[in-house]
Amino acid sequence: MSGFFGVASTQSCVLDLFFGTDYHSHLGTRRAGMAVYGKEHGFERAIHNIENTPFRTKFDRDLSKFRGNLGIGCISDFEAQPLLMHSHLGSFAITTVGRINNLEELKDLCFQAGMTHFLEMSSGGINPTELVAALISLKDSFLEGLQFVQEKVKGSLSVLLLTPEGLWASRDRLGRTPVIVGHKESGYCVTFESSAFLNLGYEHVMDLGPGEIVFVTPERLNVMQQPQKDMRICSFLWVYYGYPTSTYEGVNVEVMRNRCGQILARRDATVDVDSVAGVPDSGTAHAVGYANEKQIPFSRPFIKYTPTWPRSFMPTDQSQRSMIAKMKLIPVKDLIRDQRLLLIDDSIVRGTQLGETTEFLYHSGAREVHVRPACPPIMYGCKYLNFSRSTSDYDLITRRVIRDLEGGEPDEATLKRYADPDTPEYAAMCEEIRRRSDFTTLRYHRLDDMIESIGLPRESLCTYCWNGEE
Repeated sequence: MSGFFGVASTQSCVLDLFFGTDYHSHLGTRRAGMAVYGKEHGFERAIHNIENTPFRTKFDRDLSKFRGNLGIGCISDFEAQPLLMHSHLGSFAITTVGRINNLEELKDLCFQAGMTHFLEMSSGGINPTELVAALISLKDSFLEGLQFVQEKVKGSLSVLLLTPEGLWASRDRLGRTPVIVGHKESGYCVTFESSAFLNLGYEHVMDLGPGEIVFVTPERLNVMQQPQKDMRICSFLWVYYGYPTSTYEGVNVEVMRNRCGQILARRDATVDVDSVAGVPDSGTAHAVGYANEKQIPFSRPFIKYTPTWPRSFMPTDQSQRSMIAKMKLIPVKDLIRDQRLLLIDDSIVRGTQLGETTEFLYHSGAREVHVRPACPPIMYGCKYLNFSRSTSDYDLITRRVIRDLEGGEPDEATLKRYADPDTPEYAAMCEEIRRRSDFTTLRYHRLDDMIESIGLPRESLCTYCWNGEE
């Protein structure tokens, strides 16, 4: 995943840009960058590897070097960003959020238009953000270029672009990720996370609509392309990777997670436990909502060691992910021994980490471990955003279990039956996942209940990973 932050100010933008970008650190652990423009010094940029060092530590030394009132920054989990480009449109810096599924097709389009080469990244392949910059530069204006990108990219792509005149912000065509504008006396900011500007003195102005394009200067915001009607914002923003203090489309993440836990509890009529716990961090608010609804004590039988461990879905190696998941949670054995625990996690993806968490709860003396994921069984790998490291649908525990139950690869109609919570196939899948993971009981959140928890119209939400519907 990745996130961005931009500032257009009548004053120096550097500190706002620094802290606003840092507030996106939960969205990536690989690369980060900032680019600043000022009339006297032009463009200045820094990109650093943040795999083993926090953003603030790496960029603190750059603060005294940056001079300007316009800037963009990003946290990225793959490619280096933002990029500085020079084209017939002039010099600009660019950063992106999203996923391009037809990158080879778009690369060939650029070659056919007369481009001769792209830089190759050390990991192989080309930088998707460089490709987007090339597509924009095929047109006669930034607006036409951003519209062209929206038209041609399959997947999702939001863009933040810095020019000497101001910032261009473009939300992806179906609004799968947020782009939010804030304002204060000195100017505007544009951000992925609304929580990134709260401590900087900005007030919410607007959420860009799907496909909307705006041009922002320190003095004004101009809508250059009106929003489209259809939206498919990612539901996982609220369930998992969005920050608790952020609000998207008028729905706060922490409030949604509390409501999610409450609705999950209302469906759970038969459970008899001593306490409710959430897997830190994103499972905690779900668990608070569940505990409050059931009037069962909320407890923290393990504590996340936050100073050093990154989010465990980030590493590419499964053994490293599992090791991080284990090491970052420290048990409080006095709250575990002889207890019947109900554990809420945001989701079950591969099944490895939650199974190992359950194992160490038993090892620490738990009598029972009841598991309640805050979303339905994940049946399909996401093809619109890069928030998961899965490379195959069979990385998902659901798909492995279904393959074993069916004795081979299931067809689409069979998968639909397993995704339906009212079918015997669904019940058999859940029971097998429970058995393999050694949970005392397992009940997933239903999709209709999860949608109610978010509170937006069903047709405005992307639910592809649960039901396979585009």
